[in-house]
Amino acid sequence: MIDRRSLLAAGLATGAAAAAPRSRPDLVTDLHERTFRFFWDTTDPRTGLAPDRWPTPSFSSIAAIGFALTAYPVGVANGWITRAQAAARTRTTLAFLWNLPQGDAPTGTAGHKGFFYHFLDAQGLRYRTTELSSVDTTLLMGGVLFAGSWFTRADPIETVIRDLSDRLYARVDWRWFQDRLGAGDPRLSMGWHPESGFIKARWYGYTEAMLTYLLALGSPTHAIGPEAWAAWCATYGPQWRGEGPGRFLSFAPQFGHQYSHCWVDFRGLRDPAMREAGLDYFENSRRATLAQRTYAIRNPGGWRGYGPDVWGLTACDGPGDFTRTIGGRSRTVYGYAARGPMGQHDERDDGTLAPTAAAASIAFAPEIVEPAIAAIRRTYGAGIWGRYGFLDSFNPTLADPAIPVATGRIIPGLGWFDTDYLGIDQGPIVAMIANHRQDLIWATMRRNEPLRRGLTRAGFTGGWL
Repeated sequence: MIDRRSLLAAGLATGAAAAAPRSRPDLVTDLHERTFRFFWDTTDPRTGLAPDRWPTPSFSSIAAIGFALTAYPVGVANGWITRAQAAARTRTTLAFLWNLPQGDAPTGTAGHKGFFYHFLDAQGLRYRTTELSSVDTTLLMGGVLFAGSWFTRADPIETVIRDLSDRLYARVDWRWFQDRLGAGDPRLSMGWHPESGFIKARWYGYTEAMLTYLLALGSPTHAIGPEAWAAWCATYGPQWRGEGPGRFLSFAPQFGHQYSHCWVDFRGLRDPAMREAGLDYFENSRRATLAQRTYAIRNPGGWRGYGPDVWGLTACDGPGDFTRTIGGRSRTVYGYAARGPMGQHDERDDGTLAPTAAAASIAFAPEIVEPAIAAIRRTYGAGIWGRYGFLDSFNPTLADPAIPVATGRIIPGLGWFDTDYLGIDQGPIVAMIANHRQDLIWATMRRNEPLRRGLTRAGFTGGWL
């Protein structure tokens, strides 16, 4: 139990948090606007490059750019910016991306064969030795395609947006990323380095790469064949957990159940794997969300702060990589890492929770997510809440200021708190609240022909198809 006196002494009780907007909207609306403004305020208006994190100075994340492009129409729909502002920023971003140099040289380029490097520097060029990333390019293209489908007016700026969206997507050579080094395996590689070639690991098992395969299947120029989807789904087997109405495909970090859903309304859609299982991917994510809460209530690791309204494990910042004896138990914690319930695929639990794990699951299970948003905000105040909504992560077990941490801060008696916002964790919050409340991104993408084509070629039927 958190001692409210510790909050008050630190000036962090809810009432002492950052000043609320004048209109005092409900908490979810307040979170939505603050998180949107992370993208509007921190993205470079001259280039459209979105930072990986803020306020710590950082390189740009191409996935964060995709989420920024997705956020701008959300801002318009909610009256936070004008359509003209959103269109101008979007055109700038797409034009900048289109004109960046491509090629196989290890320096001086932003990408190769239409793909982009995971991280870009301030000039939009490859950051250090980062990889050409299939999934991060996918998240960028999710925003690119959404922009092209949302800006439908006949005025010159929106016409340019649609043209650039089409060209950026059509340039991506998905077939090249199938990497022929593995004979007979049509699955996509995770990445490529100009120095060493393709990363040997391919996308396997249920992950955030659903959208990667769907966009590759739907390409008008470099489409992969349906056998790639079938080969990928054939690797699901070890990830099934539970029985009956609680059975679901597991991927322990919650982002794997969120990212593709930011742009795809999977409700009622079933591919062959889901038809055999008797559910759809939306219901699968709902069950995974419920399982996160159940795990926190059970709390097998005995971590402080977990409970029915405080839960959420995903990839996020952490306090550092070290082991300490805390409360008579040896505890190992990590820096940035993927976290998820023990007993699931890709498990790791070090007591570090991320608000995005819960908040960006609002469309799946609002009945447990809205109380979690309120409880985390109420319990931890400005320790976890600030200008752009929830800071990235917190660990209530690390409440002793004598513990040396590599990042963030420890508030005595309360826990460790990150001091950064991360674009890839902010983005799903913006998108999924918009989907839950307004059907905004889902409705737009239901009109997107490449997505419809990709779903159909993967064998999806039912629902809005």
